[in-house]
Amino acid sequence: MKKMIKYIVADILQSRIMIAYTIILLVISFSVFAIEDNPAKGILSLLNIILFIVPLVSIIFSTIYIYNSSEFIELLVSQPLQRNAIWLSMFAGLSLSLSLAFLLGSGIVILVYAWSATGFIMLASGILLSNVFVAVSLLASVRIRDKARGIGAAIMLWLYFAMLFDTLVLFLLLQFSDYPIENSVVALTALNPIDLSRVLILLRIDVSAMMGYTGAIFRDFFGSTSGMLIALAMMLTWIGLPAYISTARFRSKDL
Repeated sequence: MKKMIKYIVADILQSRIMIAYTIILLVISFSVFAIEDNPAKGILSLLNIILFIVPLVSIIFSTIYIYNSSEFIELLVSQPLQRNAIWLSMFAGLSLSLSLAFLLGSGIVILVYAWSATGFIMLASGILLSNVFVAVSLLASVRIRDKARGIGAAIMLWLYFAMLFDTLVLFLLLQFSDYPIENSVVALTALNPIDLSRVLILLRIDVSAMMGYTGAIFRDFFGSTSGMLIALAMMLTWIGLPAYISTARFRSKDL
């Protein structure tokens, strides 16, 4: 399994797309902190960019890589190797590669300009989001045999998490504005890893006051140690559950 992971990581890191992704993150991160004289403002400016780019690249690149590696996967399956080990190696290789690209692109800049708890949370959020959307992409690709449909499903999933989910939450808030549903909004936020990362970082840089009463509830829940642990557990669940389901599906899939 270690040999497979090393081969996959080496293959991905040589990809021009991955090199371009790392350079783009590096240029954007450095430019943002160079313009802003306040690290908190730099993190806030970089936040939406990372929450937009990292999930998009992670899910689309991983989906395309899985489909393009179909012959390689079939070759591995024909060998005396467990299917679980093959699929988990693909997941580990993609996760490590995308996490390393994020660390080299944005992580180093964040550590240099924002050496603080907020910077570390942002760094951890980027790595976790990379892993989450790799797991989601593997689930989409193993369930859909056609490459075009699989890539389309990956894009739709990203659109749902990045844009549509917030629209649905806003619609619920407007429809039930006369009822105390703030606690329900906290639960809904935990169902979207992008929103979960955004809320955790925004609360750390003290802009929750701009979020009104709901912001106070977010601070009371996620601002505590137990809230942070629950948020971390939810992010890990977003990684583990799709990875587990896709592995079970791959184990019984007819190639």
